[in-house]
Amino acid sequence: MEIKYTIQGLLIYATIAAYALAFVATIARRKKAGQTLFLGAFVAALVSYANRWIDVKHVPLQNLFEVFLFLGVVCYPISWFCRGVLRIGGQWADMLIGAVVLFPAGFIFHARQMQLPPALQCWLFSPHVAVYMLSYIFMAKAAFQAGEQLLGKRPSVEQTRIPPEQATYELIAIGFPLLTLGLILGSWWGKLAWGHYWGWDPKELWSLASWLVYVGYFHWRYMFGRKHPRLNSLWAMTGMAAIIITLLWVNLSRLFAGIHSYAT
Repeated sequence: MEIKYTIQGLLIYATIAAYALAFVATIARRKKAGQTLFLGAFVAALVSYANRWIDVKHVPLQNLFEVFLFLGVVCYPISWFCRGVLRIGGQWADMLIGAVVLFPAGFIFHARQMQLPPALQCWLFSPHVAVYMLSYIFMAKAAFQAGEQLLGKRPSVEQTRIPPEQATYELIAIGFPLLTLGLILGSWWGKLAWGHYWGWDPKELWSLASWLVYVGYFHWRYMFGRKHPRLNSLWAMTGMAAIIITLLWVNLSRLFAGIHSYAT
């Protein structure tokens, strides 16, 4: 664990605290306070990310520290979009997701600046990673909705505007095209950076495995979903588990050494 006694670190810790307090306030039925803290957390996350961008002088998506900073920024706009456009509630979960995704940036991964290796200087690298991270937040929200469906109850502090199982499907229906685009952009980037579209690297394989789990989700839901709605939710949560393996275990475990080791 690494405590960061820097402006960057203080911004991260302030953001985590604001997300956590927003969650607590919402659970305690202090909706206005929760919304204010949620907005404040987003502003702090945005300032933190901008500060990192200025420091490193390139789009900060090079390593897991910067990736988790980015995840902390996009939680709020995605939550706003889902609530206002898709009519999906569960903002308490979005606040919790925001605090959780920033914890590794604040306490686990180092913030030392690193020179971009040649492969990461390709213009496709940033959109490839950004699209994946957006899809991951949608899938994380879907996993929370799936959990509510499995528990058989609605949120106690904020009523979901559509049923959890339907909300799970709609979130995955948005996240899946982003996941697909990330896979395509990654393949294109691989061609430009390493000379081939597919190299059977562990990160590539687990990214494909995550994608296939969600293909299985759509197939199952179409064929059998009405008779077994709880299994739809299990599929969604399995997909999130595959994403966590892709994002963390593959990058950090020595079992999966590959060309994506720069991420640590």
